[in-house]
Amino acid sequence: MDSYIIESNKKKSRIPARLDFVQSGTGLILGLFMWVHMLLVGSIILGKGSFNFVAKNMELAFLSDTGHGFPIAVFFAVFTIFTLFIIHALLGVRKFPISWKQHRIIRDQMQMMNHSDTNLWYIQVVTGFLMFFLGSVHLYIMMTNPGSIGPYMSADRVVSGNMWPLYLILLICVELHGTIGLYRLCMKWGWFTGKDAKKSRQALKKIKNRATIFFLTIGILALLVFVVIGIKHRDKAGEKYSKNDTVIEQVQADRKTLAAVMKLEKDQTADLTHQ
Repeated sequence: MDSYIIESNKKKSRIPARLDFVQSGTGLILGLFMWVHMLLVGSIILGKGSFNFVAKNMELAFLSDTGHGFPIAVFFAVFTIFTLFIIHALLGVRKFPISWKQHRIIRDQMQMMNHSDTNLWYIQVVTGFLMFFLGSVHLYIMMTNPGSIGPYMSADRVVSGNMWPLYLILLICVELHGTIGLYRLCMKWGWFTGKDAKKSRQALKKIKNRATIFFLTIGILALLVFVVIGIKHRDKAGEKYSKNDTVIEQVQADRKTLAAVMKLEKDQTADLTHQ
């Protein structure tokens, strides 16, 4: 009894709570960043010119006299995100099962409880594990090639660089992990809970599900557009996009349309002659 009293009177360490706070903070920043990032990447759906505009602004081209921008700005942005990513991952590993036996115990308890939020946590564990490797590859490529963001070079990386499988898996993992993480943060810290916690939980789950569908749709559409552009640009892989390319493509399209109209008129004239 005396030993129990002595143990209970010991000052408990605040380090686990502080680490948990840092993990929540880095997760919040990364989750919100990924939503913004997905919207920016999704600009390719609107056209190559739109994505090029976004890419140039990321390089702070509006501060450059030549309009070429400063790729070093992208480097520092990616470096910052990479650092937060590593910190968040290392803190998250603390809560991973460290052996197959622990994993089996957790899985058995999950099946017994059938608790939806616990299942969401497990999805985060799996997606987080995959993201640590896939995300590191993507961030390293971006950090070492900060000037390679553009309609053609990004598409070349997807197709000619055979990166589309990695990006597809990473996209699914990121959106699932991010939306679940933001939902769990709201529940953990009591954000937007209101007076009725049960109704708030249901409402937040609906928002989470809709956000997941929305950003997955944008991401998949953007990836498909990059694949199409990359296939068409395969013979010129590595070539950068120019604003003049849009004009040239429009002229070529107009020529094809004009040629089709002239052919149609010629065929109609020939038919009238035979009649």
